[in-house]
Amino acid sequence: MSGAKLDPQVALAELQASKPERVTLVVLSGDMDRVMAAFIIATGAAAMGMRVTMFFTFWGLNAIRREGVQGGAKDWLRRMFGYLNRGGADSLPLSRFHFWGLGTRMMKLVMKQNRMPGIAELREMALDLGVRFIACTTTLGLMGITKDTLIGEVDQFAGVSTYLAEAREAQVNLFI
Repeated sequence: MSGAKLDPQVALAELQASKPERVTLVVLSGDMDRVMAAFIIATGAAAMGMRVTMFFTFWGLNAIRREGVQGGAKDWLRRMFGYLNRGGADSLPLSRFHFWGLGTRMMKLVMKQNRMPGIAELREMALDLGVRFIACTTTLGLMGITKDTLIGEVDQFAGVSTYLAEAREAQVNLFI
């Protein structure tokens, strides 16, 4: 064993250089434009070689719900949430200028004309790039959303402590 001392700052720099940069996104909104922004950021970061985790909670869970599937809630109040909050990537409204669906249809038309992928395609791109999806179990229970109404590619069902463990290691943390 040599008598040379290891410089702690050099060791830390080497350790950080060997670990991929990490990004976490809390997807709280169920608005089409906000969810789209979250997936664009996630796919961009993943394409840059960053490890990306998306934590879906409250209305953001609609982005990872299967199309046309009703929740399996037992009580009437949560069943009503499920009925009013149908979810699915193609059912998300615009945050502004929704106009009972007209604004959303216009936005989708403009996106198609400009060959911009929709949310379902962005979600698939994120999955292909290795982005991890975590669904908030607390919100699932609160809103009466069952696991079987979500897409099969959800990596984990967990609470805030799991998100915080991910966020603690991330260089970038976003709340959308």
